[in-house]
Amino acid sequence: MDYQNFDLFNPTEEHQMLRETIAQWVAEEVEPQALEYDRNEKFNLPLFRKLGELGLLGITVPEEFGGSGLKSVAAVIAHEELSYSDPGFCLAYLAHSMLCVNNMAAHASQEQKQKYLPKLCSGEWIGAMAMSEANYGTDVLGMETTAKKDGDHYVLNGTKMWITNGCVDDEGTPGDVIWVYAKTGEKEGRAEISTFIVEKGFAGFSVGQKIMDKMGMRASNTAELVFDNCKVPVANLVGDEGSSTTHMMHNLEIERVTLAAMALGIAKRSIDVMNKYANERVAFGSPIAKFGQIQKFIAESYAQYQAARCYVYNTARVLKTDGSGNRIDSDGVKLIATPMAKQVADNAIQVLGGYGYVGEYVVERLWRDAKLLEIGGGTLEAHQKNITNDLRKML
Repeated sequence: MDYQNFDLFNPTEEHQMLRETIAQWVAEEVEPQALEYDRNEKFNLPLFRKLGELGLLGITVPEEFGGSGLKSVAAVIAHEELSYSDPGFCLAYLAHSMLCVNNMAAHASQEQKQKYLPKLCSGEWIGAMAMSEANYGTDVLGMETTAKKDGDHYVLNGTKMWITNGCVDDEGTPGDVIWVYAKTGEKEGRAEISTFIVEKGFAGFSVGQKIMDKMGMRASNTAELVFDNCKVPVANLVGDEGSSTTHMMHNLEIERVTLAAMALGIAKRSIDVMNKYANERVAFGSPIAKFGQIQKFIAESYAQYQAARCYVYNTARVLKTDGSGNRIDSDGVKLIATPMAKQVADNAIQVLGGYGYVGEYVVERLWRDAKLLEIGGGTLEAHQKNITNDLRKML
């Protein structure tokens, strides 16, 4: 590699074109609808399907299955640019493209990929991943949803909670394809977790409730999913029974890196808003950008954003699309970038004063959306634990 001409954020012309294409589409299509869909707690399904036309819904999927065949840096670019305008919409994108589609591309059988990926990549079908439960989030191996083999099918019983894209409309229609983790047994006192591909029409599968009145990420749908003697064909078991823990943890790595990329988009937009406002707003005869207190908010926000951005892109540069190989830094980028985004959005609100506190100026929505990034995909406390444990192993 020619490091003299290497751009960490746009390593190739293809990456630069991808960024410009998404940024233009976001400005023209996403930005005009963002405030309305946040206020109404609605998911813009027609707009979401257009992401398929751009080749983004299967961004890391091989071209033979209808994807774009790109790698982790491209996924980071997409999430950063989408979150610049509408993090809630982007979260729905992440749940589909990373948690379901990328997982399937990395770990499903050839037959399963051929059956599901083309329609997921085109946007005809909407995907989700169901791992968390009401009483089990970080403690994922404690999950209570079970799957028992019965002839030519498995019977799933349990409830999943906080599932993005679990439903796709106000009527509670489930997502088309759900990548579901369930317990199929125990070995030496440790849960054996297996993966199943559940279609929305399977008997015994339903949406329990759509989660409303969320603090942020209101433009993505969150739902409870219920499996009541849900029959899943044996052909929809992914891999072998009990083999899911490894790929579940691996896909968490690319999830965390793309969540960190969402934080970058939030921070960049917040900086742009406060910088513009501070240079236009006049107080005591001068633009407020000339006052030291305001300069502190803007300058520190910019420096923190750039530092986090370098860490995120450097981690993505070596991250495999199956997520494997760099847990310590996938935890690290999310640990650093997500609180940074919330703080930068908070700084922007402070710079704008009363205007920052209302929806028209965007930053209050960004602040609300940023909070979820400190929780979803692993809490900050989980990242602290993982990093400390991994460093101990290096001694």
